[in-house]
Amino acid sequence: MAAASSAASLTRASASDLLRSSTSAFSGIPLRTLGKARLVLKTRDFTVSCKLRKVKKHEYPWPDNPDPNVKGGVLSHLSPFKPLKEKPKPVTLEFEKPLVDLQKKIIDVRKMANETGLDFSDQIFSLESKYQQALRDLYTHLTPIQRVNIARHPNRPTFLDHIFNITEKFVELHGDREGYDDPAIVTGIGTIDGRRYMFIGHQKGRNTKENIQRNFGMPTPHGYRKALRLMEYADHHGFPIVTFIDTPGAYADLKSEELGQGEAIAHNLRSMFGLKVPVVSIVIGEGGSGGALAIGCANKLLMLENAVFYVASPEACAAILWKSAKAAPKAAEKLKITASELCRLEVADGVIPEPLGGAHADSAWTSQQIKIAINESMDELSKMNTEDLLKHRHDKFRKIGGFQEGIPIDPKRKFSMKKKDTPIPKKISDAEIEVEVQKLKQQILEAKESSAEPPTLDLDDLIKKLKKEVDHEYSEAVKAMGLADRLSKLKEEVTKANSQNPFVDPLLKDKIEKVKAEFDQGVSAAPNYGKLQNKLGMLKELSKVKHQSETNNEAATLKQELKTIFDDVLNNPRIKENYETLKDEIQSIGASSPSDLDDELKQKIIEFRKEVDLRITNALKSADLDVKFVRAKQRDDRDEGSVSEYESKIEELNKDIEKEIEYSVNSSDIKSKIELLKLEVAKAGDTPDVDSKNRIATLVQQIKQSLVESVDSSSLKEKYENLVSKVSGENGSSKKLNPTGDSPTNDELKVKVGTNHTFS
Repeated sequence: MAAASSAASLTRASASDLLRSSTSAFSGIPLRTLGKARLVLKTRDFTVSCKLRKVKKHEYPWPDNPDPNVKGGVLSHLSPFKPLKEKPKPVTLEFEKPLVDLQKKIIDVRKMANETGLDFSDQIFSLESKYQQALRDLYTHLTPIQRVNIARHPNRPTFLDHIFNITEKFVELHGDREGYDDPAIVTGIGTIDGRRYMFIGHQKGRNTKENIQRNFGMPTPHGYRKALRLMEYADHHGFPIVTFIDTPGAYADLKSEELGQGEAIAHNLRSMFGLKVPVVSIVIGEGGSGGALAIGCANKLLMLENAVFYVASPEACAAILWKSAKAAPKAAEKLKITASELCRLEVADGVIPEPLGGAHADSAWTSQQIKIAINESMDELSKMNTEDLLKHRHDKFRKIGGFQEGIPIDPKRKFSMKKKDTPIPKKISDAEIEVEVQKLKQQILEAKESSAEPPTLDLDDLIKKLKKEVDHEYSEAVKAMGLADRLSKLKEEVTKANSQNPFVDPLLKDKIEKVKAEFDQGVSAAPNYGKLQNKLGMLKELSKVKHQSETNNEAATLKQELKTIFDDVLNNPRIKENYETLKDEIQSIGASSPSDLDDELKQKIIEFRKEVDLRITNALKSADLDVKFVRAKQRDDRDEGSVSEYESKIEELNKDIEKEIEYSVNSSDIKSKIELLKLEVAKAGDTPDVDSKNRIATLVQQIKQSLVESVDSSSLKEKYENLVSKVSGENGSSKKLNPTGDSPTNDELKVKVGTNHTFS
């Protein structure tokens, strides 16, 4: 009845009365009372009709009943980002499938234990240990394409996941002030440990629905303009900026290009170099091309351990260069896109660790590592003034890469800059090598007979060929023995260890020794062992000939140098004058033997010889020749026999000392101390601290003391003392027989025996 009366009143009303309405009522009748009723107003000239529909109620910016105890405070209600109602399904990557079998075994054993009531704790512990070891081995030897797959993992934590883990407060800011808010880029102000930052980052979805809403983390020009607006806002208010990069690239559809995608990215690149506040960028997933760089021109670029940063995706690169996306693993390796490679190339400034299994295995722990990295970077950058900050950012990008100017390009390469494939060298047969070796041997024999030089060039070329052949035979033997994979992994470990520390880790050294021992033991069973031995024999023989030839050349050169030095000394005017004077004096007294000379003339002869020896010694030293012992030629056969006897005894004693030291070093006590010393040096690295230095010095002193005690306790000391006493007893008589003093003194004997190293 009410509706009928209302309709009747409406039909009797005029048009001016009908148009005279308010927002809450229609000619005095509330809109709610009308509901969905269709109103048809008939007049002479026109008909007015309207329909009301219910609008979905939005909880924005505040919900009706905000929870004051929500994590992050009431301000977190401003963000529409909420935890997922359902836990994401676990996703197993292709290379992780071996781990799934171990997980199934653990689950089965636990289920059996629950069903039977038996104790399987040892088996479960063993399986879990194997699983952890397999996981550790897998994630410490990841290939570049495997890291790409981890960076794209569906369950990998997103920008907002990290933000709500590391910030106490966070307020999301929207809009580019040109009528659009791109959901692929999220911006907002937040605090970490009481310090306020402007956060900007790419946001991917956590499921299919969110990915569609967020456009899979691929921003449009509106997103980059929103990011630039908030960067300028932060620059104006003095907020440090932290950007999170996680995008396959900017959205490359027709509409985005029409709206100026390239211009928006270029504008961001230019503007970021002028920001007067510290900027830190963190790659948390994949950073693709200009879409990543548009918010990545920072003072410091940090990367998560399994993140990647590239100019083109491995699939796109493979499709361009190898005409197939299946070559993506090869492209990923060549592109150098991993965190460790980019740090080595100085593109990235640091690597943030991830847990085993990737960031999605423990997102909270990963977020805390990001928080620590942000605090450390900001502490460093906040000490710089504005000018230094701008210069630091400019210099960081200017030093990336290397180039040379002024070198003309070969005209042939101007047409095609692609490097041509290196032709595979033709393999030389074993028979051809043997023929060449025999031919070269004949040439060497002919050269010896004619006192000519052996053909050096031919010898060098043949040795190079033989070395390649021997390397090839070794490789074939390694493959036949099944050691190729182990040797390849060991090479990677050694290369990695050498790049980090010049000292070899004892554990790594043990691995090398084990593989070497296994190879030495089984190489005789290899099918090509005969060829390997034959080529090794030829290589050793030719190397020996080459070494002999080089030694002869060096000896001839040294002989010529010595002759020149002696001639220069003997032709010295002062030496010639003194020599002629002594000669005249000897002739004037008619001396025919040394006994006819008086003491004064003998002393003059000794001084003259000393002067000649000194000049020759200085000349040899100035020519970079090491002078160990200079002695005038003995004139008495008896003295020569005595000196040679002493030299043989000294040489024998030195050999005994070396054997005793070697035996002492190989003893269990000293050997264990030496191994401890190696381990301490390896741990200390290039920059040891004070404690490491003290431990190393203590171990060195202990090893020296043990060696001294070992040598002192042996019979070597007694031999040495007997030799010294014998020399001391015979020194008087030797002086009478040898007035020039050529027999060894106690000091000379100490130097010869090397007492400074053993009995000091």
